[in-house]
Amino acid sequence: IVGYFTSSISASFSYRTRGKLFRKVEDISTYEIKKFSPSSLITRTTNDITQIEFLIAMGLTLMIKAPVTAVWAVTKIVNKSIEWSILTGVAVLVLLITIGIIMIIVMPKFKIVQELLDKVNMVTRENLTGIRVVRAFNAEEYQEDKFEGINNKLTKQQIFNQTAFNYLNPIMYLVMYFLTLGIYFIGAILINDAGMGDKIVLFGNMIVFSSYAMQVIMSFLMLAMIFMMLPRASVSAKRINEVLDTPISVKEGTVTENNSDIKGTVEFKNVSFKYPDADEYVLEDISFKVNKGEVIAFIGSTGSGKSTLINLIPRFYDATSGEILVDGINVKDYNFEYLNNIVGYVPQKAVMFSGSVLSNITFGKNRHGKPSKERVKAAIRVSQAEEFVSKLDDKEKAHIAQGGTNVSGGQKQRLSIARTIARDPEIYIFDDSFSALDYKTDSTLRSELKKYTKDATVMIVAQRIGTILNADKIVVLDNGKCVGIGTHKELMKKCKVYKEIALSQVELENV
Repeated sequence: IVGYFTSSISASFSYRTRGKLFRKVEDISTYEIKKFSPSSLITRTTNDITQIEFLIAMGLTLMIKAPVTAVWAVTKIVNKSIEWSILTGVAVLVLLITIGIIMIIVMPKFKIVQELLDKVNMVTRENLTGIRVVRAFNAEEYQEDKFEGINNKLTKQQIFNQTAFNYLNPIMYLVMYFLTLGIYFIGAILINDAGMGDKIVLFGNMIVFSSYAMQVIMSFLMLAMIFMMLPRASVSAKRINEVLDTPISVKEGTVTENNSDIKGTVEFKNVSFKYPDADEYVLEDISFKVNKGEVIAFIGSTGSGKSTLINLIPRFYDATSGEILVDGINVKDYNFEYLNNIVGYVPQKAVMFSGSVLSNITFGKNRHGKPSKERVKAAIRVSQAEEFVSKLDDKEKAHIAQGGTNVSGGQKQRLSIARTIARDPEIYIFDDSFSALDYKTDSTLRSELKKYTKDATVMIVAQRIGTILNADKIVVLDNGKCVGIGTHKELMKKCKVYKEIALSQVELENV
């Protein structure tokens, strides 16, 4: 019965904590996730919680049973003999000092163990996700050496910790046997010096005291098992609390409905942004406005802040200063679900989930509910995914592996675009989402997209001039600053940075 309840309680604790940790990771911003690293968050959600689960399962039994047994045994032998009591007290003190010393030595080492587990997890994930590159560059031996180095460190640290704990058992048994020997030795002296009438009483007390003294020591042996698990569980608990106690920097607003006539507008008012632990601004004093039905594009050299600027709209980060207005309301005032329903985001790196083509396109919730069959077909057609989806054995029901490893980069991008089109948002954000497409597919997709999104706002981050030639506005960024806003022809005349980018990609007569 005890085993059933302890197992149930410890498993329930793990279930709730794991769920709470998972939800917390979903709530914190992109910056906090990067701060912990995915490999560390996986270890904290799995191994760290398991360590605490083991402690609870053992602790609920032993941490109650051991003290009760010890107190009960002490009440039985109290006032039997001052000499035996002092000897038992010394034995208990030796055990406590031994446990204390081992915990002081081992406690910091368990933090190192969990950090090394993070690194083992990280190297394993890197190797699996980059397996094609590893093979292409004949880097198997390099990866093996990298893994071997971290694995050896982890093994040596574990051996050190276990060796330290292995000193505990022999010391425990030595104390227990010497205590028995001491009780009998003192008892022999006391019996020898006692009168004939007291010898039988002393002998009986000695046997009773010896038995119950062993109960006291056995109680500490049981507690020692807990003390062996406690340091690691304590470190794991701190690591879990680090995530749970992380303040949420991007907080949800209260606006769940916008009844104003202003729809599909995005306005940046003197927006600046820097990462919380950085000194320099990534974006400085950015201002522009785009209205419903317009196409606005962002271009600039690598590291100019294009993707960062776009990421401020769906609130992956919050602006350090200035305002970002969507439909006339500051994005910080919106409820997350409502904001995500009106803003459709296509990331720079296409993300596919294990399932089918259909489950990836209809992923998540939106304001219209699940997209209809007609909308799904339209999304596949507009995104130019129809060409390869129609050739799959099960069409829209064809299997997609985790991460989309069974489809090409261009196919993943088209499915990612189809997923956003199927949501039918007011504002489309394409974060360099056409980079893996060939020029013909890119051109056809943009042509179809322009017809389909004529009543929506389209925001495009691009590297190719050809992708943004016909945009209503082009924002040129250089080192986080806006150095030009206008149409292609206007910028070719008045913006040096834009002209350099354009001329580096196409011949002058074709521009």
